[in-house]
Amino acid sequence: MTDAPRFADIAEPTPDRAGLTESYAAIGAALDRGDRAAALDDWDRLRRRYETWAALVHLRFAQDTTDAAARADRDYADALSPEAADLETALKRRLLADPDHEGLAALTGPHALRLWQTDIATFDPAIKPQLEEESRLVARYTELLASAHLTIGSQTVNLAGLGPYAEHPDRAVRHEAERVRWDFFAAHSDELDSLYDQLVKLRHGMARTLGFADYTPLAYRRLRRVDYGPEDVVRYRQQIVRHVVPLVGRLLEARRADHGWDRLRYWDEALIDPAGNPGPVGDHDALVDAAQSMFDAMDPRLASFYRLMRQGGFMDLKNRPGKAGGGFCTSFPVAGVPFIFANFNGTHDDIGVFTHEMGHAFQNWESRRQPGVDYLWPTMEAAEIDSMALEFLSYPAIGHLVGEAAAGRFRRMHLIGALAFLPYGACVDHFQHDVYARPDATPAERHAMWVRLEKIYMPWTDYGDLAFLAKGGRWQAKPHIYGSPFYYIDYTLAQCCAMQFWVKSRRDYAAAMDAYAELCARGGSAPFQDLVQSAGLMSPFADGALAGVVREAASVLGLASDTFTGQTIFAPNPPRS
Repeated sequence: MTDAPRFADIAEPTPDRAGLTESYAAIGAALDRGDRAAALDDWDRLRRRYETWAALVHLRFAQDTTDAAARADRDYADALSPEAADLETALKRRLLADPDHEGLAALTGPHALRLWQTDIATFDPAIKPQLEEESRLVARYTELLASAHLTIGSQTVNLAGLGPYAEHPDRAVRHEAERVRWDFFAAHSDELDSLYDQLVKLRHGMARTLGFADYTPLAYRRLRRVDYGPEDVVRYRQQIVRHVVPLVGRLLEARRADHGWDRLRYWDEALIDPAGNPGPVGDHDALVDAAQSMFDAMDPRLASFYRLMRQGGFMDLKNRPGKAGGGFCTSFPVAGVPFIFANFNGTHDDIGVFTHEMGHAFQNWESRRQPGVDYLWPTMEAAEIDSMALEFLSYPAIGHLVGEAAAGRFRRMHLIGALAFLPYGACVDHFQHDVYARPDATPAERHAMWVRLEKIYMPWTDYGDLAFLAKGGRWQAKPHIYGSPFYYIDYTLAQCCAMQFWVKSRRDYAAAMDAYAELCARGGSAPFQDLVQSAGLMSPFADGALAGVVREAASVLGLASDTFTGQTIFAPNPPRS
């Protein structure tokens, strides 16, 4: 690649089973000759090319789910993926069977061996048909949500396009936006229930084939969680119930009183600022331009990276019909430059999603020189620190995106939103643990599970006349539940760490930014809790970590914090690498 890569220049030929088999046979032959270093180099190049091709295929499908060719390419990739996994897992087993673990670790790094040991427990050729079917079902869910054509007022929008209406200052407009949104889900509830029922049973069956009692331990291994388990997550969720739920309840009650509402309804929760949620300074083009000024003010490393992203065309941020919802960052390991996907809708969410995905992208760019493909990305919860921390680190320069007059209001709104997200994220995770513990539950029983958990994590929720939500249907709008099971708690774990970066930045911004950039550069070279400690942060699983950031947030928001207790939130800083 040149010094100024362009997205349009990235291309990889379509692989096939025969070609992959031949490539892996050549790697095996190098191992037979005793040339382990050359074999590992060849394997790394092969994986980079395959992952680049797969990322391109899935990105193009997300950019237009109605494109028949893009859908066919995704179907082909989904069918080939289990075959590639079979070849990759066999090679990992062979490498791990070598008694010279020290020599292997010297070439790959010791953490790679832990990851491979986890990976080989998640695959067997017997589950290849189920893996392909899982991908097909998830793709159908994505297509279904992308197909929404919703009428509100005189406008026709997709689900992302409802954003401005859902936080409109007029309460009646907000209510109508939520009615329109959830009428779509109610109309498709039978298919949504069927898709999820098939996915749950399919995943449970794969787990049993692989020797697990149920899907939960398999899911943790698929997410490469090597240094914590479900019992740690249970304790963390309990911290959220203890420290965050009461604070969010107080914030929502204050909002109800400020507006003079008799009751705070579900459609009121998105309107955080009494004066109206501050949004971006302009349209897509204005926001993209203003972001350069923001990053210039924040840090030269971020500024130069963002300039490369813009000039190379590594962003697709406009909302349009047929485009998959949400936002994500993907990467092309052959090129070394990531790509940001989003759906701007003119609300503050554009800023949150943009800074979040830029955090992912910056991490992937900073870690591009890690020695192997396994280290280019950290595991999910660590990756979300990099994204969510940048949301907070953008605070001092956020006026470039929202206007200086609204900067303080935006920071307050974002902080309140970050706190309010934690109970919801914990509810999503608890729900999935309950679902996969009872794989034979009926759809109605799953909806009842959600209703029960909402009373624990979001006891303030009042759906009024939105019947689909009142019966427990809210979770069906969360793509992670369908496509990335057990991923969602990662956001809440990362939020605890990101808020620690925020606290650090309030004391010494330059030092916080340096620590953040150094964490990004480590990529996935260590497990989650080791990465957290290396950045001078406290593990979310440690007593006092969450309580400490909640206490700081309560103080900044002007609330009494005597009920929020905890220990100091920072571990000693290790020597910088």
